Amino acid sequence: MARVKTKAAKKKTAKKKTAAKNPYARVFAMSFASVYPHYVAKAEKKGRTQEEVDEVIAWLTGYTTRQLRSVISKKVDFEGFFANAPRLNPNVGLITGVVCGVRVEEVDDPLMQKIRYLDKLVDELARGKKMESILRS
Repeated sequence: MARVKTKAAKKKTAKKKTAAKNPYARVFAMSFASVYPHYVAKAEKKGRTQEEVDEVIAWLTGYTTRQLRSVISKKVDFEGFFANAPRLNPNVGLITGVVCGVRVEEVDDPLMQKIRYLDKLVDELARGKKMESILRS
């Protein structure tokens, strides 16, 4: 008797195949809106503000506050967030260091590297670095 796969089993198999092709597929598919509150909470816990988080995001991506709110309300995934960013800051190469045990300048995947750049900037903000230093001014 032939075995019939359930929808859940088929979906699980499809996820495994996608993950095998790109180990970051799950991260890329996450909505930016689901992660943004965590960025803000991390910064606020250390005495920084949501406006400062937005400033860091704007510096990196070129999004205005209005555009950023739109992206968040539309629940755009990270892939779309960076693909539709008005412009990546030309000084992005100056962002160096370690986030989650990984050197951001050594990340091979270009999209994952942009996500790590953002993580690094928010991390620096939360650690109390001066905004001029964070924005590589």
